[in-house]
Amino acid sequence: MRNQELLTETLNTANLECWERERTAKPSRVAVDETAIKINGEWSWLYAAIDLDTKLILDVELFGRHGTDPAAAFLHGLREKHDLSDAVFLVDQFGYRTALSRLGLNGRVDYIDRNLIEKWFHTFKMRIARFHNSWVGSRASAREWIEQFVHYYNRQRPHQPLDERTPAEAVLN
Repeated sequence: MRNQELLTETLNTANLECWERERTAKPSRVAVDETAIKINGEWSWLYAAIDLDTKLILDVELFGRHGTDPAAAFLHGLREKHDLSDAVFLVDQFGYRTALSRLGLNGRVDYIDRNLIEKWFHTFKMRIARFHNSWVGSRASAREWIEQFVHYYNRQRPHQPLDERTPAEAVLN
């Protein structure tokens, strides 16, 4: 029983530390968008949000459909993980204006400044195209790969506009 208690305590601490680290981002401008990806021949939609100042991917989530409800669910989860009190969301028209209104978040339609999220999706899709046109496997395996790609993008890949720092390093400085 003692080992189980230690393991539970360790896991609970690790989860709390992860939660606190996630909330370190306090973006001022956030671009949000979604893109379609095929998993086992069926379409899913990957929603993503990026801090435009630090290039940090704030969150990603896979949904079985797209529209106002998944957009609202994604934004709700994003708000739970990050301090968005001063954030302005830059979105396209598709379902986001209603979702932002539902959640009381500040946002506007912007097709120019939100280009960074489009670039990220382009980079993401180029990586996928290198090994297949469609995921072969479960949605869970797709989620795992996406999370690993976000980790690489945020914490390992230096960015020239950030003076060769990673987005995570830019947030900490």
